[in-house]
Amino acid sequence: MGQHLTRKLLSGITLAAMLGVATISTQANAATLHMAWAQDATGLDPHKQTAFSSLRLLELIYEPLVRVDASLQIVPAIATSWEFSKDGKALTFKLDPKAKFQGGAAVTSADVKASFERILDEKTSAAARANFLSIASIDTPDPATVVFHLSQPDVPILTAMSDVNAAIVPASEIKAGTIGTAAIGSGPFKLDKWDPNAKEVLSANKDWAGGPTGVDGIEISVLPDETAILAALRTKQIDFALLNDPLVATLVPKEASLQLNRVPVLSYHVLQLNPSRKPMTELKVRQAISCAIDRQEVLDTASLGEGKVTGPLTIPAMATDPSQLFCYKRDVEKAKALMKEAGYADGFSATVIGATGEPPTAAAEAQVIQSQLAEIGVKLDIKMMELNVYVDAWLKGDFDMAIALNGGRADPYTMYNRYWTKAGNLQKVANYIDDTLDSQMQRGRAETDPAKRKVIFAEFEKHLAEVSPWIWLYTSYSYTAQQKNVAGFVPTPTGTLFSLGKVTIGQ
Repeated sequence: MGQHLTRKLLSGITLAAMLGVATISTQANAATLHMAWAQDATGLDPHKQTAFSSLRLLELIYEPLVRVDASLQIVPAIATSWEFSKDGKALTFKLDPKAKFQGGAAVTSADVKASFERILDEKTSAAARANFLSIASIDTPDPATVVFHLSQPDVPILTAMSDVNAAIVPASEIKAGTIGTAAIGSGPFKLDKWDPNAKEVLSANKDWAGGPTGVDGIEISVLPDETAILAALRTKQIDFALLNDPLVATLVPKEASLQLNRVPVLSYHVLQLNPSRKPMTELKVRQAISCAIDRQEVLDTASLGEGKVTGPLTIPAMATDPSQLFCYKRDVEKAKALMKEAGYADGFSATVIGATGEPPTAAAEAQVIQSQLAEIGVKLDIKMMELNVYVDAWLKGDFDMAIALNGGRADPYTMYNRYWTKAGNLQKVANYIDDTLDSQMQRGRAETDPAKRKVIFAEFEKHLAEVSPWIWLYTSYSYTAQQKNVAGFVPTPTGTLFSLGKVTIGQ
């Protein structure tokens, strides 16, 4: 592996030159943060985007009502305060009077109402729509006050509102139909230029309520090979980089001039089965696949052991010890017996899809799983796709199996209701639901006692692992690398880059 990586690094340096990394300004200019990442955004509509690469960009431009900090606590964003009514059926926000969109217009309760009505409109196909189905109506008693009237108590809704998929956008832009073409938010930066798969140029939003920013702008270069990014960091052509490949990230600490930021994240690597397609329609086939997979070997081979095996819940305070879940210790004989009982003793053929570059470990994960499943007669064909093609197929549920890296959230309901409830807007991606999962999710949503919620979601996690619509593999780390004169970046378990708004560059 060492020789392979050395060759890859050399080819990466060549690629850096080919891609024009050298054209990034190397003049001493503390006002602009020169940055790089390997995967570009696939779109600019904050309500629709699901790809991590899109969310990382949009978090710099748009703001939600609230956000979660590095400790997963709810903190102010556009809203300065919030309060639930005693019966839990009304949630009132007071907006920051200084909050302005990047064109200078004030953010008002009318914009908040229009944004959530857009999210709730099925025609929008909003990624987080299922999080907000308890909203019965929205009142705007004055420009700085918004009241959400709920059909039932909904504890997780506040966490759901912290996501960029719940960003507040201008009502005027919704009316004009320009969301997704013009990126006008109230966040720390505004998007001046986007050359897809090449470059983004952002400038400081002088009207940002959280301002001033620590830099005047950010120039982001898209360099598909992360070894090229490391080469550009070494030669100080870039100041800051988002890394996804553990093979590259683990080299950063060897560089005296660079700093690696490495934190565990809530997102999870998973093998998604499609239980609407034969033979995954059979419970015993899905369970056999779960029993046949050695999750630790997948983690060790694809991610150099950079992470830990996980069940469905990745929130530290809520997660069950994976050893307590169904078939987390590999058992090939049990897998073969289950296949035989299901009528597939000779196995079957299927295709697994993955996205090139997101995550960088996708192909390696697929290869390890292909080898492991071959032991029970499952012949797996691997089909790697460009990210935008993969996302389209994924959203349509058009796959037998899919290697995925899916986002985690600070609350189990917010994290999973779009998949594992009957009203979930990504049910087409999950392709499985049962009364038990739906009931557990609804109970967890309404319960206000933290201890009781933990019990409910532990039952949910155990059941989900047992019915095996997906095979959860592992959680990993968020990696960013920076020059040592860059200060102020705060990594978080959600992976957000929002704190770039306060980053400074020393001499």
